Amino acid sequence: MDAPVKRLSSRQIYDGRIVKMWEEQVVQRHGTEATYERVEIKSGASVLAIDDDLQVRLVREWKYALNRVTLEVVSGGMESHETPEEAARRELREEVGLVADELIPLGWVDPFTTMLSCRNYLFIARGLTEVPQEHEEGESIEVVRVPLREAVRLVEAGEITHGSSSVLILRAWNRFSSQ
Repeated sequence: MDAPVKRLSSRQIYDGRIVKMWEEQVVQRHGTEATYERVEIKSGASVLAIDDDLQVRLVREWKYALNRVTLEVVSGGMESHETPEEAARRELREEVGLVADELIPLGWVDPFTTMLSCRNYLFIARGLTEVPQEHEEGESIEVVRVPLREAVRLVEAGEITHGSSSVLILRAWNRFSSQ
């Protein structure tokens, strides 16, 4: 499918550490000119740690942007020098104090496709070993261990609202539900 919108000009209006924003003049399919706003956030990685008994580690954490506590999988932004796998391993160690023998890639998601560019890579972690947690300043994380089946129920009940977490949990369930 050809793009129904043609960009005429683009002006970066914000350049932050994590977020960048552009204002763009476009012409739509039938000739109407419009102004679009586009936001780019650095890519990230989400990882679901699953042990041999199909227990998963989730994190309960207060999120500033939402001003509330969420329950989700381990997630975080990628540093400029990191691969998605390196970011997933770092976040797993920092947030829940685990290292994994194996990371199984499950693709990626585009969290909000209308105006936000922010690819989030998804992984399952297996072969888990506990190590000391290394929280970043400002993080207050409670590790929650539940059966994978219960994590699926939490997604379906709307108690897990983080999009990447929901997709990752359901993809993991699809992969492991017959075990």
